[in-house]
Amino acid sequence: MVAFTAMAFVLAWRAIDLQLSDREFLQEHGDARYLRTVETAAHRGMITDRNGEPLAISTPVSSVWAKPAELLGQRHRWPTLAKILDMSQAHLETVLTSRRRREFIYLKRQVSPDVAEAVERAAIPGVELGAEYRRYYPSVEMASHLVGFTNVDDRGQEGVELAFDSTLRGAPGLNRVIKDRLGRIVEHVERIRAVQPGRDLALSVDRRIQYIAYRELKRAVQTNKAGAGLMVILDVGTGEVLALVNQPSYNPNNRGDLKGEFFRNRAVTDLFEPGSTIKPFTIIAALESGLYTPTTPIDTAPGTFQVGHHLVRDVHNYGALDVTGVIEKSSNVGATKIALSIDAEQLWSVFNQVGFGHPTEIEMPGEPLGHLPDFHGWREIEQATLSFGYGVSVTALQLARSYSVIASGGMLRPLSILRQTQAPAGVRVIAEPTARAVNAMLERVVQYGTGKEAAVYGYRVAGKTGTVHKSTDTGYAADDYLSLFAGYFPASAPRLVAVVMIDRPKGHEYYGGLVAAPVFARVMRDAARILNIPSDALPEEDERLKVALKPDAGPGPAVLH
Repeated sequence: MVAFTAMAFVLAWRAIDLQLSDREFLQEHGDARYLRTVETAAHRGMITDRNGEPLAISTPVSSVWAKPAELLGQRHRWPTLAKILDMSQAHLETVLTSRRRREFIYLKRQVSPDVAEAVERAAIPGVELGAEYRRYYPSVEMASHLVGFTNVDDRGQEGVELAFDSTLRGAPGLNRVIKDRLGRIVEHVERIRAVQPGRDLALSVDRRIQYIAYRELKRAVQTNKAGAGLMVILDVGTGEVLALVNQPSYNPNNRGDLKGEFFRNRAVTDLFEPGSTIKPFTIIAALESGLYTPTTPIDTAPGTFQVGHHLVRDVHNYGALDVTGVIEKSSNVGATKIALSIDAEQLWSVFNQVGFGHPTEIEMPGEPLGHLPDFHGWREIEQATLSFGYGVSVTALQLARSYSVIASGGMLRPLSILRQTQAPAGVRVIAEPTARAVNAMLERVVQYGTGKEAAVYGYRVAGKTGTVHKSTDTGYAADDYLSLFAGYFPASAPRLVAVVMIDRPKGHEYYGGLVAAPVFARVMRDAARILNIPSDALPEEDERLKVALKPDAGPGPAVLH
């Protein structure tokens, strides 16, 4: 009895001692075993087109995670788990052994519902399911370069997903819970931080026009056996991007076997020499200098012109032309003579004011500045080649923005990939009469010149073709070209401006007027129907189109010797 009483006294004293002196220590360790702080994933904001059509949405999925120490004691269950997760037992051994001191590791992220259900039925100790979100892209490859994609942790990696990641991502919630020894939540203690879902994002693009542009670009690249291609469409009045497509493309829902080059958003990141598509801005500089009018005569005979030790050539001897004819026939000789007769600063100023050498600030990742050399260092041959698009580098977005200046009557507006509620005011950079005069010239290019294949029945179209030798490390390639068309529609009251570029066509044709211009025509024809754009062509113009003659090859790329 004495011994029993003594033991009872010792135990009672120890219980009191633990409650008084070690209470905080014991509670802390008890909480560490059963009280957990768990994170609740935030729903990433949806990306839609301008009409609310989804381009990127998040769907709830399950991920399989494990407690390494506990699962290492369940080796007899590994064959079942390995079969469910489609992995070898050797891989499972490696993963668990190397991380055995951790309390938590992922075995497989974002599994299908069938796999999640099989894991739950198996009820393997040390294996649990966690809730996450997976990004899904309904438009698949059609809008992949524009929208981009996220990684397995739901962080933006390319395109809009990367550019606006902080807006879309939101903030996860934190909850304090009590778990049992098997890791199951038995009680929610408190909410530390509420989930803050990401904000939805409405883009400026129209999914219908995006689809048409992608379809026609893909067809052109395949038909002409080209290496790549791109197309950009802008709203003239607001500067909004209505479509932005590239080839080759990829499926953002299944990127396992794709190469990094497929992810390149060429319309935003790639620089190229614009060739003859820059000639309208050479003419603008000439008109604004006061030395020229649209009818000023220019003698381009005999089809060549000596500039220092270099010879500028036209494909044909066009003889006597006026300034309008230089654009209509796309005469390199005519553009050179005009450029050399005006002040270098005047030419540079026009190029600079319409945005060459400046980013569009569209907020898409990877956009370069472009290259417009300073006029103080120009040699005579450099001033000449700049007049027909060599020695200056632009992106498709920059080229489209510059054409929107002409289409809008001389106003430069910022570009936007987000839907705008009102049109920005813009800045006047070209006199309105000058813009109207060049507009008339660009209409003639499509009516009678090198851009006949860009014509759209029932509408007046303005634009310019370009065929450019590709630059290489050793000079300009003899047989590799860029085929270009830049223009807007309808010409009487422009709504849409577009740039089409086909890279390295290897079919029967390579001229911009025969490769890129037809893409413009087909896309604008369908866009007019979608946007309900009224016809602006005169009856006699429609009759002319009905019997449209096949355009001649038109002037090829500038040749320098």
